[in-house]
Amino acid sequence: MTQDTETDTIQQPLASSPGGSQNHGPWGPRTHKPDGFNHGHGNGPAPDRDRDEQPPNPGQDNFNDLVNSLYEQVRRRFAGGGGGGAAAFPVKWILLAVVAIWLASGLYRVNPGEQGVVLRFGQWINQDNLAAEGLHWHLPWPIETVITPQVEEVRQIDIGFRGSAANNVSEESLMLTGDQNIIDIDFTVQWRIRDAGKYLFNIRDPDATIKIAAESAMREIIGRTGIQRALTEGRAEIASRARDALQTILDEYSSGILVSQVTLQEAQPPEPVIDAFEEVQRARQDLERLRNQADAYSNKVIPEARGDAQRVLQEAEGYRARVIAEGQGEADRFNLVYDAYTENPRVTSRRLYLEAIEGVLSRSDKVILGGDGNVLPILPLRQGQTPPLPVQP
Repeated sequence: MTQDTETDTIQQPLASSPGGSQNHGPWGPRTHKPDGFNHGHGNGPAPDRDRDEQPPNPGQDNFNDLVNSLYEQVRRRFAGGGGGGAAAFPVKWILLAVVAIWLASGLYRVNPGEQGVVLRFGQWINQDNLAAEGLHWHLPWPIETVITPQVEEVRQIDIGFRGSAANNVSEESLMLTGDQNIIDIDFTVQWRIRDAGKYLFNIRDPDATIKIAAESAMREIIGRTGIQRALTEGRAEIASRARDALQTILDEYSSGILVSQVTLQEAQPPEPVIDAFEEVQRARQDLERLRNQADAYSNKVIPEARGDAQRVLQEAEGYRARVIAEGQGEADRFNLVYDAYTENPRVTSRRLYLEAIEGVLSRSDKVILGGDGNVLPILPLRQGQTPPLPVQP
């Protein structure tokens, strides 16, 4: 019974248009205005003559025909069976289905390596909780929208050149060193997104911002470094310091960017003076070679001299110890002789005399034989022998 009543209610607006005439709008005949006033029929307010005098609007007729056509299609689509006795499909279920589909459209997925940034009427609302990898839901469009930028992708910016070192950009690569020289330096910056929301909304042009900040940081580091160090052993240190300085600048901007690496591609003097600079480099290499040779000779001679000096000192110490020991021994022997002399002067004197004569005659190469007064020829008993050293008393 209820479904029949609803069917009659749905079909009632078309009852005033017999035959489905296209001259009638959804509010009845044309003499009935959409504002609810009946002009020219029945009891109601006085008709508006200006409106009645206006010519018919073809656009309004087309719109009314379109509404009637759509209403008829919906009625035939959802009404049960033929005729007014069939039960009509409830309109509330249609509305619920539309709402369910609208709510389901709020589901979104964040792929690996992405972050989800939720906007509500264009305003970023999840600053403290960016959507991580997985399935999420937000209020459907047009209330909220989602942006999911790739944050794990490593991007690269070339500064001082484009593509290869042959395509040099001198206005970016020429820098002044700490010793007032000019150096032509090319480098690359590798970076990725650390915070998607800050990256999207805090900086307008990320590539241009990174490029300008990197060039500024590199000029600051080169301006504190000599050209010789920048061209040789200081390259790794310069790249590391430039990366730290660039990261500090981007953090002050709240850019949400992480600098992965700064790499020096090429560092050389400017092209107009490169020949003169190479001559200077060769002269410095010769200077370094000669200095190394001098250091090698010094490292060889100085240890030998120090060894000889140490040997002489040790010999002197040994001679000193020997002389002192011999002197001490002679002194002790003299004391012993003196003690013996004090006890028996005659015997001691005789012994000393005999020892002295023995020492004198032992050095002589002549032998004298006597007893009967006859002098015999000298026998060369010690010919060819080296005379002994004198014996000190």
